[in-house]
Amino acid sequence: MRLILADDSVLLREGLIRLLGDAGHDVVAAVGDAPALLDAVERHRPDVAVIDVRMPPTHTDEGLRAALEIRERRPEVGVLVLSQYVEKTYAATLLAGPPVGLGYLLKDRVSEVADFLASLERVHAGGAVFDPEVVRQLLARTTRADPLSRLSGREAEVLEHLAQGFVNAAIAARLHVSLSTVEKHVNAIMDKLDLPSDPDYSRRVLAILRYLDG
Repeated sequence: MRLILADDSVLLREGLIRLLGDAGHDVVAAVGDAPALLDAVERHRPDVAVIDVRMPPTHTDEGLRAALEIRERRPEVGVLVLSQYVEKTYAATLLAGPPVGLGYLLKDRVSEVADFLASLERVHAGGAVFDPEVVRQLLARTTRADPLSRLSGREAEVLEHLAQGFVNAAIAARLHVSLSTVEKHVNAIMDKLDLPSDPDYSRRVLAILRYLDG
């Protein structure tokens, strides 16, 4: 797998380069700011870009804004945000896009190297992986009355797993229910949130959008 790393911490970059190299991956560029990241993506066309949220010059949301630009300009490049922070505005926009080749993990909660490498492989394969804490913080925005209040406890649980990028079969395994039960809950969620049956839109993505923006 060909990777680009974007983090302003030299020590973290060097550590990840060694870790990923030992795992058989090729880090084609390691940069410390958003403009260098965008330039590296254009020059190297990596399989996945691993991106921190806060980078120079303002150390606020440069990484996430760069991630959104990469998703727009180079949708074939997987994006794995790896940060200490949940920047809610741009994170919600990022997660509201197609859940393909996308991840958002919190550095402090990555406790196993094997789990991190598995998440990277999942993004590379076109899947999605979101730390539950990221989803929880984004969902904390939805405090006012809205259609989400129509959902049962189990339906809300299923929708939270959808927002984390899990497919129906994985949700069934995690909740210890049958696949058909999950499918029934998903259909009920779509109906209760009044989501349109339009072939131009993914109802799953619309449900996640409704959940995040409430």
